[in-house]
Amino acid sequence: MSADGAERAARTPGLELADVAARSHVTTHVLDSVTGRPAAGVAVTLEQRVGTAWVLVETGETDADGRLTALGPAALPAGRYRISFDTGAWFAQAGRDTFYPEVTITFDLADVAEHYHVPLLLAPFAYSTYRGR
Repeated sequence: MSADGAERAARTPGLELADVAARSHVTTHVLDSVTGRPAAGVAVTLEQRVGTAWVLVETGETDADGRLTALGPAALPAGRYRISFDTGAWFAQAGRDTFYPEVTITFDLADVAEHYHVPLLLAPFAYSTYRGR
């Protein structure tokens, strides 16, 4: 495990060293920016661009804290990837309308030694994302 992982575990209550060591190369965290709460139960898909096709890497669902730390292997090759969030189903389950039934974020994984954290801040009629740590 990296020193960064040990430091993160030490400063994050409830996060065990094993959790940090076992996390995938790409992780996400979805927050409902209207309620200020985690978006639990959002279906997420990670795909890699291979030639002209998108190839499934992994699927998962955000946990009670809105996080998904097991989204594929611990190491991925450099390349273009995309994460898709089934926001329509999540909003429908909550009885809320949305303009965005799906959010897809495409990004380049350039440095295979770096961890890629791709958070999503979600609202019914807006969303934003950034490169997290």
